[in-house]
Amino acid sequence: MDSTRTAPRILVVGCGGIGGVLLSRLLESGRKVSAVARREEIAQVLRTRGPVLRDSRGERTVKGELEVFVQPPARGAYDFLLLATPPTGVEEAARDTAHLLAPGGAMAVLPNGLCEERVAAIVGEERVIGTIVAWGASSPATGVYEQTAVGGMVLGTLRGEKDARLERLAEVLRAVGPVDFTTNLRGARWSKLGINCAISTLGTVGGSRLGPLLRHRFIRELALDIFTEVVQVARAEGVKLEKVASSLGLDWLALSDSERHAWGSPSLVLKHAALLAVGLRYRRMRSSMLAAIERGREPPVDFLNGEVVRHARAHALAVPVNEQLLEAVHAMARRQLTPGVETLRHIHERTRPKGP
Repeated sequence: MDSTRTAPRILVVGCGGIGGVLLSRLLESGRKVSAVARREEIAQVLRTRGPVLRDSRGERTVKGELEVFVQPPARGAYDFLLLATPPTGVEEAARDTAHLLAPGGAMAVLPNGLCEERVAAIVGEERVIGTIVAWGASSPATGVYEQTAVGGMVLGTLRGEKDARLERLAEVLRAVGPVDFTTNLRGARWSKLGINCAISTLGTVGGSRLGPLLRHRFIRELALDIFTEVVQVARAEGVKLEKVASSLGLDWLALSDSERHAWGSPSLVLKHAALLAVGLRYRRMRSSMLAAIERGREPPVDFLNGEVVRHARAHALAVPVNEQLLEAVHAMARRQLTPGVETLRHIHERTRPKGP
């Protein structure tokens, strides 16, 4: 940390998997961190014991200067509010904490989906920094945080302009992993949206970790169909897709008409091999959306596949795989559908193209 200037004041809003790993790593880097936990049980554990972090270095209890609130404080002046809530809670979090932004401060929007525009409607575009997370995390127990996949983060603004705050925020976030920048935040967000529509939602409906699921060819086919539908909608929206960190390019993963009816073309074989590699890399990743359903909470599928369906309807585009998965997750939340490989198999059978 650069001691020649005042360290930015940080407030982490949300102490689930992503927020917990963030605050743990920031504490380990020597930063003072404030956090909003929302639940007294979590706040009490963090105050008395501190967060427990599990990652490639093993498990340890993290010590440091941590201030934890259950509700946002009435007063304060933070340079960066790191919104690490689920997408379903990001607008409420922005409204509840907007008064805590210091002059020139910004909200870093971490949830998956297309949440920057939602937050900008509350605090203004100039106070929003898109923060795309390319790593995975979970909270298997109160105050325990596990990083389930490694990766970096990508920062950008809705206007695509240079902003000195981006580098200042990057200095903070490098405690977690590498940080890149983009002048095409919308394109990067749509690419990440496509990835999450596949990885998170297939993991939810399949009821398992990603690695075992992607060993099934028909599940890889579903993933490729999801990517294809997302690319079609993004193009209709006028979005130029951009790779996120080291992820695969969505444009490349999208299927051509011939590939959708082929079994073993060389290009299709390469795409299946790429998905097998993804399954190996993220084999421990378990969908946070599945965990939300298990805990009786609202799954954020409307902010993932639901966004694709909503935008597709505006352009009269058919996105049957995203529609079926959206319906399946809502049925699971109502306890009307059981997750599992066979549930995904039925969706695959209903959405495959018929005939040549």
